[in-house]
Amino acid sequence: MNIFNNLSVLVPQNSSLLDSPEADLPLCFEQTVLVWIPLGFLWLLAPWQLLHVYRSKIEKSPITKPYLAKQVLVGFLLILAAIELALVLTEDSGQVTVPAIRYTNPSLYLGTWLLVLLIQHSRLWCMQKDSWFLSLFWILSILCGVFQFQTLIRILLKGNNSNLAYSCLFFVSYALQILILVLSAFSEKDASSNNPSFTASFLSNITFSWYDSTVMKGYKQPLTLEDVWDVDEEIKTKALVSTFEKHMVGELQKARKALQRRQRRKAQRNAGDGPRGLNKNQSQSQDILVLEEVKKKKKSGTTKNFPKSWLVKTLFKTFYIVLLKSFFLKLVHDLLMFLNPQLLKLLISFANDRGTYIWTGYLYSVLFFVVALIQSLCLQGYFQMCFKLGVTVRTTILASIYKKALTLSNQARKQYTIGETVNLMSVDAQKLMDVTSYLHLLWSNVLQITLSIYFLWAELGPSVLAGVGVIVLLIPVNGILAAKSRAVQVKNMKNKDKRLKIMNEILSGIKILKYFAWEPSFKNQVHELRKKELKNLLAFARMQSVMVFLLHLTPVLVSVITFSVYTLVDSNNILDAEKAFTSITLFNMLRFPLSMFPMVISTVLQASVSRDRLEQYLGGDDLDTSAIRHDCNSDKAVQFSEASFTWDQDSEATIRDVNLDITPGQLVAVVGAVGSGKSSLMSAMLGEMENVHGHVTIKGTVAYVPQQSWIQNGTIKNNILFGSEFDEKRYQQILEACALLQDLEVLPGGDLAEIGEKGINLSGGQKQRISLARATYQNSDIYVLDDPLSAVDAHVGKHIFNKVLGPNGLLKGKTRLLVTHSIHFLPQVDEIVVLGNGTILEKGSYSTLLAKKGPFAKILKTFTKQTGPEEEATVNEDTEEEDDCGLMPSVEEIPEDVAALTMKRENSFHQTLSRRSNSRHRKSLRNSLKTRNVNTLKEEEELVKGQKLIKKEFMETGKVKFSIYLKYLRAIGWCSIFFIVFAYVINSVAYIGSNLWLSAWTNDSKTYNGTNYPASQRDLRIGVYGALGLAQGAFVLMANLWSAHGSTYASGILHRQLLSNILQAPMSFFDTTPTGRIVNRFAGDISTVDDTLPLSLRSWILCFLGIISTLVMICTATPVFVVVIIPLGIIYVSVQIFYVATARQLKRLDSVTRSPIYSHFSETVSGLSVIRAFEHQERFLKHNEVGIDTNQKCVFSWIVSNRWLAIRLELIGNLIVFFSSLMMVIYRDTLSGDTVGFVLSNALNITQTLNWLVRMTSEIETNIVAVERINEYIKVENEAPWVTDERPPAGWPSKGEIHFNNYQVRYRPELDLVLRGITCDIRSMEKIGVVGRTGAGKSSLTSALFRILEAAGGQIIIDGVDIASIGLHDLREKLTIIPQDPILFSGTLRMNLDPFNNHSDEEIWKALELAHLKSFVSGLQLGLSHEVTEAGDNLSIGQRQLLCLARALLRKSKILIMDEATAAVDLETDHLIQTTIQEEFSHCTTITIAHRLHTIMDSDKIMVLDNGKIVEYGSPQELLRSSGPFYLMAKEAGIENVNSTSF
Repeated sequence: MNIFNNLSVLVPQNSSLLDSPEADLPLCFEQTVLVWIPLGFLWLLAPWQLLHVYRSKIEKSPITKPYLAKQVLVGFLLILAAIELALVLTEDSGQVTVPAIRYTNPSLYLGTWLLVLLIQHSRLWCMQKDSWFLSLFWILSILCGVFQFQTLIRILLKGNNSNLAYSCLFFVSYALQILILVLSAFSEKDASSNNPSFTASFLSNITFSWYDSTVMKGYKQPLTLEDVWDVDEEIKTKALVSTFEKHMVGELQKARKALQRRQRRKAQRNAGDGPRGLNKNQSQSQDILVLEEVKKKKKSGTTKNFPKSWLVKTLFKTFYIVLLKSFFLKLVHDLLMFLNPQLLKLLISFANDRGTYIWTGYLYSVLFFVVALIQSLCLQGYFQMCFKLGVTVRTTILASIYKKALTLSNQARKQYTIGETVNLMSVDAQKLMDVTSYLHLLWSNVLQITLSIYFLWAELGPSVLAGVGVIVLLIPVNGILAAKSRAVQVKNMKNKDKRLKIMNEILSGIKILKYFAWEPSFKNQVHELRKKELKNLLAFARMQSVMVFLLHLTPVLVSVITFSVYTLVDSNNILDAEKAFTSITLFNMLRFPLSMFPMVISTVLQASVSRDRLEQYLGGDDLDTSAIRHDCNSDKAVQFSEASFTWDQDSEATIRDVNLDITPGQLVAVVGAVGSGKSSLMSAMLGEMENVHGHVTIKGTVAYVPQQSWIQNGTIKNNILFGSEFDEKRYQQILEACALLQDLEVLPGGDLAEIGEKGINLSGGQKQRISLARATYQNSDIYVLDDPLSAVDAHVGKHIFNKVLGPNGLLKGKTRLLVTHSIHFLPQVDEIVVLGNGTILEKGSYSTLLAKKGPFAKILKTFTKQTGPEEEATVNEDTEEEDDCGLMPSVEEIPEDVAALTMKRENSFHQTLSRRSNSRHRKSLRNSLKTRNVNTLKEEEELVKGQKLIKKEFMETGKVKFSIYLKYLRAIGWCSIFFIVFAYVINSVAYIGSNLWLSAWTNDSKTYNGTNYPASQRDLRIGVYGALGLAQGAFVLMANLWSAHGSTYASGILHRQLLSNILQAPMSFFDTTPTGRIVNRFAGDISTVDDTLPLSLRSWILCFLGIISTLVMICTATPVFVVVIIPLGIIYVSVQIFYVATARQLKRLDSVTRSPIYSHFSETVSGLSVIRAFEHQERFLKHNEVGIDTNQKCVFSWIVSNRWLAIRLELIGNLIVFFSSLMMVIYRDTLSGDTVGFVLSNALNITQTLNWLVRMTSEIETNIVAVERINEYIKVENEAPWVTDERPPAGWPSKGEIHFNNYQVRYRPELDLVLRGITCDIRSMEKIGVVGRTGAGKSSLTSALFRILEAAGGQIIIDGVDIASIGLHDLREKLTIIPQDPILFSGTLRMNLDPFNNHSDEEIWKALELAHLKSFVSGLQLGLSHEVTEAGDNLSIGQRQLLCLARALLRKSKILIMDEATAAVDLETDHLIQTTIQEEFSHCTTITIAHRLHTIMDSDKIMVLDNGKIVEYGSPQELLRSSGPFYLMAKEAGIENVNSTSF
């Protein structure tokens, strides 16, 4: 009856169980040890697991179907165990004794199934319903059960069914366990979270199957932000930063103490060295002075001492758990890696030894697969953790930098420009992120190298040292090459910077280039720089090729040398398959850590630099606001008590011993000369300055209007609300009071008009009024107003003072401190404080101060003297009216990278955008505003035409078109491509050849014994093997050098096409495209085409051919393998297609969501004083957190998508290895050991290559987008040709007569006409003045003459030639313009005047003399070669204006157009310009576009434009007599008759 007795009949002894063709384990072992392993695992971990659930439980979730199913199945298992126990007990009543094991197992199972029921029930309180260790238990149990399962089946097949009942019970329970495992592989959804990664089951987690849904979605349609799941709560910015700060406080204190100790020691040392007479304190202060000197010399502050080496410790404390987990996984993976060569060795010996049982072969195959699988899972888990860690570190750093920026003291902040701080965020945080991914490679590389060499030694003995020697020798060679190519890169970066600087200038001053027809000259400058750049690029690519060549040669060389040495050292050493292929596998393994090592080291070094920079920034001192006391019970609103403040601790105080009491509700004016400390007094009160002694007491909240208004990128409404609740009535009231209603009428979209970065599309006056409206809306107790009326003109200023600031304004009853230069408001204020040199000179009311005849009276006197008859002229010089047409809807947009951001920052200063855009919208909006009030506008969802000037950047979705690839390949040249591919193919052939040769060589070991191996045969083997190896290297080198030439040539072509096309684009293109976006094409996209794209293409070809050759080799050995390849190939391709679509879109989302973080940061840094004054730090922190989290979830999703892909590809690779090893076992009779070795050593390599191939494919997809974007701008439509066949007669225009014939023009096809049918004749040498309100079409007239705008109807005829019939350059070279904004380019003065070198030096000096610049220029050291900096920043605006005049004088054309300079030209310069023009251009026809009437009162005729039509045209006298529009304008400007405008 007993099963054990029956077994002993079947199988003789236990020892011999494995020694048979049908090996088996003893049933006794299967029923004891193999049952107890899984049970022990479960019982050991269960208590810990239950405790964990108990601690971190959430509310219980409802019972689900999968939960019920699992519980029912376990219930069945329980019943089965009970039945089995019952059977044993009934059996026991018989005579035969039953072994104890038959009782214990069912009893153990009863307990275990109860425990499982409990654990599964407890998971209802968890997010993740499936416990990882239960899954592991089921897997273990099933694996261990396999043995018993097959033993029982064998017994039954032999016809022994004495124990049928027991076997049936076992089979049923085994089936149930498999079912439960299948069930637990499915994830259960949880109502509380929609993110599948939280609820994913264990199996789904390690294979990333929960991500399938995203990949499917991304494949069907491009992903959007909504499709990407939020990240875990615990890695959201807020949680991370709070943990980080907790650890940071302690570490930073330790570091600060260490710093003090260092300083003390240094001071003591210095005291010891110093002169004996000095006591310690003196010497220390000396020391500090020395330090300060050094610091001033070196602005970066690197020499400054700061708390060091706390950041890494803090990060470690914050993230150590992840680090330990990933350490463990990496260790397991590395150790398993070295099982592969051992298994390979066993398989080869199996193939060679025909006596081995077949089942050992199958066992090895399965082991191969299992080892590879565990390895893949560990590796992917490790990568996931490392990248996750990288992202969280970056997030932590970004958020901490932002937080620090809000509290950093001025002293510390001075060391950084905005650009540098943004760099900390973008570059340094990124460097730390990179290093975390590589961190473990530091120890792992060492481990891998050591193990490889150890195992190689075991195979080949000391001969290995020859091979390793080669590797070690090649490392410094590679190092030298790397250093060299780095130097080339640095040189190239300089060229690139120069090129981008010129591009930036060209784009900023494109209007001038077009007016003067100077494009060719600048084009050549850029081409020259580009030539240098390409030359360096080529040098770099050549070095890279040599490096790749060495990398390729290394394994070949190493194996050739090692094998040669091995066979030559001792005639008994014969290379057999086991040795050769195991060694090759090991050498392949050695390649990776060796190639990675230099990279890891350099990453760590870069990160350490970043670490220092971050430590210095984050460890800097905070703003000390202890001197500002907030007291609600004080009877004074603001009280300064003996207060002294300074901007810089080492300089003297700016505000000295101020005592000042301000009672609540007062309006106090602060006046004083420039630099007397008015703004500093305000800043001191806001706590922005360093306190020396004394304090300030403040009662209530503060609102602040800075002198330089700070505007955020957003709508006007958001800028005014500034985070407060919207109150319609109050809002309208404030808009009216701040005189903003008119502007909103003009602005497309009213208060929902989008404002660019830094308020770029608003005039100074508008910005200031919005800034004031923001403060007023906040409804604070105390208003600090730093000269809010400086940028607005007189009548607007009056309006604002009466409606907002004055005794009857909106703010009456509030405490107001008003810094002002406007004397005429002073009689209305309650008290006047006169400052001088940082102290209060006197204070009191207007009348008392006047009576005193003190400093105040003096100031008044000088003011009244200055403002004589020109008062009007100066006030209206830059009137609000004019300012408003500086409007143009938003120009800036978020740059894609920081480089563009800094560029933009420079651009925004010289936006020369024409002052015309409102004329476009004036009419349509005016009408729409008549019909409905402004506030109803916001209900209008659709945008008004032109509200968004900036077209949204075109973001490609979906696959890149094939035509783009063709365009790039065509640029390289088909001939080159054929040659490159050919060389690579030959390289692959040589690779296959060397493998086959090696396998033939190892076959010799069977033919010859060690004694009689002929030397000639040996030398032949070594020689051919070496030659094939060299051939591989040589062909790779050839292909790489050829492709380097090809790709450099291609990027040259693309850049040339891009540049020439952009320069020929019409002006409207530049109006609607932000400079940043165009520059980005020249920066980012061109550099991708230069550097990354060729590399990706090369790697792709290599990978692809590598895989093909491996598969070819496997198929030659076992043709049946084709059957396996086809389905695997299909799976591979489909996985790849799914992945690429998703990853590409996620990458795009990442860059789209990253820019706002940086731009918001730079905005915050520039508006710090305002944010602090309003105490809105929390709101901005929150905004930043949201931004970072949005970006984080995209990056995160992208990382998971990579892992999702990798694990699937590795599975395919593992299957290839498994099936090829299986084939080797199945066909062992037809194959020899060397074939097995040769096939498998290649198959083992395939997994990595497959992975690489997909990586490269998606990288090419990502990078080819650059070509697509360049191509998009190569196709931009051009303006009319520069030169046509129809040339104007020589000497044209000789007379300078201009005839407008019913001329019409519009800006863009979708907008209304700006000039509506202008007809007039301008005779030769007439002087015409053009006037009109803003938007009447004055500037459009000039654009029409130069054909910047093409006619929509009618014509302009100059001296009998219709200007539309000739080429643009022919026309533009013959006209001269003195533009409104004087734009200069960086280069010499001479180049700015005469870029084509058409004129002699005498002519240029003559022009300079007439422009009153001769004395200035001859006084310069270099004279005409004086370098002008970007946008002419090293010249004053007046000098720039005069240079533009000199330009015009040089051109000597018959027609001069003056767009009158509203720029800051003082009256004297203005006078000079006017007289020069009257004398020098008397023989010309002059058209002056006037913004101030004084300048054109002496014209022959005046043309008055309104709404694009001529309303009056005649001499000034006539027009003044008839009381028409001109008369009214003149009256407004205070001109009664023609002569009243004396200069």
